[in-house]
Amino acid sequence: MPKKKTTVKPKPLKRKSVKTAKQKKTKVEIVKTKIVKTGIPKAKKVTKAVKPAKGKKAKQLTLREKRIQEIRKTLMSQKDALLEEAEEALNALPGQTVFPDLSDQATAETERSIMLRLRGRERRLLKKIENAIDRIEEGAFGICEICGSEIDIRRLEARPVTTLCIECKIQQEEEEKLTEG
Repeated sequence: MPKKKTTVKPKPLKRKSVKTAKQKKTKVEIVKTKIVKTGIPKAKKVTKAVKPAKGKKAKQLTLREKRIQEIRKTLMSQKDALLEEAEEALNALPGQTVFPDLSDQATAETERSIMLRLRGRERRLLKKIENAIDRIEEGAFGICEICGSEIDIRRLEARPVTTLCIECKIQQEEEEKLTEG
């Protein structure tokens, strides 16, 4: 029995999604073409605009979300700066030294104590920065932990590690004053 010859249509080689400047998705197809004179196959790009499927609109960031992303960049740079300073301080931290004069000894110990206290504060700030970055990634950034309302963007820009809205923070400070004094 003779075999039947079947003709197969050439298929596109490759498909991939590309984002344009307007963040719209387009489909790029690589189509195989043949140059007549040389007979060498050559790949040619054909671009077709594709609209998103119904119900799947391209997500555009709101002004608040854009500002939150700017805050995230600021937090990341702050985190990097703190880590660099901590590394430098660790290398520059003097060990226990003994001075013949008691006043020199007291001054050195005081300076060491102050430096260690500052490093402790920076460590706590670093932890708050990491928590804020985690909340941004989870989508919980800018929500008050006590009342659940949105924290004003101006407050977030002034104090990005905050977890309380201004009303809840004022109430918390008033309660602290009552318990202290």
